[in-house]
Amino acid sequence: MIKVAIIEDNNSLRRSLRNLIDDAPDMQCVAEFGNLLNVVSEFHKTSPHVVLMDIGLPHISGIEGVVTVKENFNNVLVLMFTVFEDDEKIFEAIKSGASGYLLKKTAPEEILEAIRSLYQGGAPMSASIARRVIESFQKNNSNTREVFNLTTRESEILHSLVEGLSYKKLSEKYFISISTVRTHIRHIYEKLHVNSKAQAVAKALKKM
Repeated sequence: MIKVAIIEDNNSLRRSLRNLIDDAPDMQCVAEFGNLLNVVSEFHKTSPHVVLMDIGLPHISGIEGVVTVKENFNNVLVLMFTVFEDDEKIFEAIKSGASGYLLKKTAPEEILEAIRSLYQGGAPMSASIARRVIESFQKNNSNTREVFNLTTRESEILHSLVEGLSYKKLSEKYFISISTVRTHIRHIYEKLHVNSKAQAVAKALKKM
């Protein structure tokens, strides 16, 4: 069972999200908040796996909230859920530790699939957001490669991680075994000093 917390200041939307999650057979909404003021103490009680978080929150912004959540609960996965599509907000959220980024116009079933994907190790993003991240990465790909001393193939695979490709898809794209994919990704993690796909993407974006 995937335990989900919702941080959204729109009461009606928050209730709708809670109902959506509670109606899913493999999820449970364990906490919901209109702001970030009591999140740390409540998370100690409810231990969510995934947090669905708005950016435009009162008192403390969602981007600051990502930092707070990750500092106190490193294993909790944060999925931004927002109306903001501008590059600055997207990259700020990812660099702060968010593992996925959805727009509020996302269809209900896609929201559930994004939560499942995140829980299983993915980095879900709305299609328009993913395109912006990929375009930015492509413009700065050579700089990222030089900064982290990546090989050409490692840089290609990191680019594909930004696109959200699975190990199986990476294997098919580059005509290599899944074992070889794992080896390349392990080397990327070592060079970037990270231990997850989301951290690798975030660290690459910080150098752009």
